[in-house]
Amino acid sequence: MNNTATPNADTTRDILITAALPYANGPIHLGHMLEYIQTDIWTRFQRMRGHKAVWVWADDAHGTPIMLSAQKEGIEPQALIDAIKLEHERDFVDFQLSFDNFHTTHSEENKQCAELIYSRLKEGGHIVTRTIEQLYDPEAEMFLPDRFVRGTCPKCGSEDQDSDACENCSTTYDATELLNPRSVVSGATPVMKDSEQFFFKLDNFEDMLLEWTQGDQIQPEISNKLKEWFEGGLKDWDISRNKPYWGFEIPDAPGKYFYVWLDAPIGYMGSHKNLLGDNSAEFDRYWNAGSTTELVHFIGKDIAYFHTLFWPAILDGAGFRKPTDVHCHGFLMVDGAKMSKSRGTFIKARTYLDHLPPEYLRYYFAAKLNNKVEDIDLNLEDFAARVNSDLVGKVVNIASRCAGFITSRFEGKLSSELSDQALFDESAQAAESIAQAFENREYSRAIREIIVQADKANQYIAEHAPWTLIKEPGNEQQVHQICTLGINLFRNLVVYLKPVLPGIALQTEDFLKIEPLKWQDSQIALLDHGIEKFKPMIKRIEKESIEAIVNASKEDLTATATTAPVITGPLADDPISAEIEFDDFAKIDLRIATIVAADHVDGADKLLQLTLDLGGEQRNVFAGIKSAYDPSTLIGRQTVMVANLKPRKMRFGLSEGMVLAAGPGGSDLFILSPDQGAEPGMRVK
Repeated sequence: MNNTATPNADTTRDILITAALPYANGPIHLGHMLEYIQTDIWTRFQRMRGHKAVWVWADDAHGTPIMLSAQKEGIEPQALIDAIKLEHERDFVDFQLSFDNFHTTHSEENKQCAELIYSRLKEGGHIVTRTIEQLYDPEAEMFLPDRFVRGTCPKCGSEDQDSDACENCSTTYDATELLNPRSVVSGATPVMKDSEQFFFKLDNFEDMLLEWTQGDQIQPEISNKLKEWFEGGLKDWDISRNKPYWGFEIPDAPGKYFYVWLDAPIGYMGSHKNLLGDNSAEFDRYWNAGSTTELVHFIGKDIAYFHTLFWPAILDGAGFRKPTDVHCHGFLMVDGAKMSKSRGTFIKARTYLDHLPPEYLRYYFAAKLNNKVEDIDLNLEDFAARVNSDLVGKVVNIASRCAGFITSRFEGKLSSELSDQALFDESAQAAESIAQAFENREYSRAIREIIVQADKANQYIAEHAPWTLIKEPGNEQQVHQICTLGINLFRNLVVYLKPVLPGIALQTEDFLKIEPLKWQDSQIALLDHGIEKFKPMIKRIEKESIEAIVNASKEDLTATATTAPVITGPLADDPISAEIEFDDFAKIDLRIATIVAADHVDGADKLLQLTLDLGGEQRNVFAGIKSAYDPSTLIGRQTVMVANLKPRKMRFGLSEGMVLAAGPGGSDLFILSPDQGAEPGMRVK
């Protein structure tokens, strides 16, 4: 919940939890894992408190991108999404996510739920049909679905934006409102063509949504942003797409398919239905209107309006319950910038797991996350330093300092008394404040309070120095009690960290020979109890591991930058330079790039600032072609760029590439353009 009160731990809660559905068209990266780790921590915490917390989700397996990717690979869409699902699940399990069911939106359960909701909405008068003009690719001969048209945002003027929302200003719009639209399929300029479509009448739910969006179900930042939607009046939402389309065909409407964003959130219901099997009564208990259970969604801020406007309206119109809580988080930055393939900071989940344990990243994300809609920065240097300091140097260090004395001097058995009951009581009393922080998704506050307790424990052990006391005869009992206290303080820290570090918690449970830790275990000391010999639980992060992750994440497109050189003059005036070896030439990485933005550079006589799209990654380049080109004529054109030059910092900014041009100079300069059919990011050979 988004308030500051901690629900009564004595009252068992039934909580259905979901995370946003990963798209079944590519691998999981650390940006995804930010949300899924956040979800897992909250889910594990609720279970430790004794609540029934069920986490269901699925792959988002519909839409034109999947259909086109399958065609490109020469396989059926079903084969593609099946393979991606296995890959996703493997990453999730290895990151220690404790979900109850991971399904797919391309399932019979989801089809049943989608058709049921559609039929109820239609019967309730919330679905209408009308003929509209839609963007059509005359070369590919197909209507262009969302995300297959890009152009200029009609509100803020940002270039190369998706067809439904602007990444820069968060404005949403229809694809037909884009300025300078282009087809992602062929690069052609779309034309308008009539098409009959199905619409959900969102304005039928305006009163309900006005009240619901200003409640404590969502964060204040999202509530305030949603007010903009109501100022201009809620618009009908297009919920259908024309064939060819990979998805569910709309009943009694041949050639029309449910828009992916209709059946995607319904996938939460489909996954839950799949988990429950034939237990329809339990499904109804969670999903019917008036349910006393909780429904909690974790999502990114980029899809907030789908989950806070369309989704509750659809549920309400179909007679189902609305979410109890929609929690939004910001994006993941790496080293202060967007994830970049060229810099090696677009890190896939599997690449990370190949080099480091999941615990480290789970801890670092927890140490950074709060309940605000703020971007999170994964600073790789700080990441290593914090893990080494907190987990290795503080938390686990307590056990390693004390356990040896217990096993070597006291037959592996804890004493019957603690050396300082007040210090243990202080550790136990911290449980409620830490629990409140976890409940309210203030993970960073929880971590800070936990580390305060770790510091106090380490300070106590250092001050009493059992390694010195044990050298003097007669101090055995005192050492026994000091080390027993240390072990108990360590156990309490692991109790509090168990939602974050389930692997270390499991090792601790084995080490202490105890049942799985519950939250209330922090209140009673473990005394007169046998333990196992301590084994190292965690190792320091070495610089080499971070470098290995970055290097493994770099693709052929390495970080580049310089001003674009211009090849000018005929051979007589500009003779060919000295010969180079083939190996030298082979080092040059030439790539197709689309110019998605072009601007004059203040204070520069020859430069234009270009934004180049390399097929999923954008580069900023300063090119010396101002004398030949009006920037507005370059937008949408393709060119050839040298993609692997060392970055160059200029007084105008960082230049990240080189475009190729030829000509005698002045107005007679010509940027190199590939033949039709070339795709951004394609290597020039």
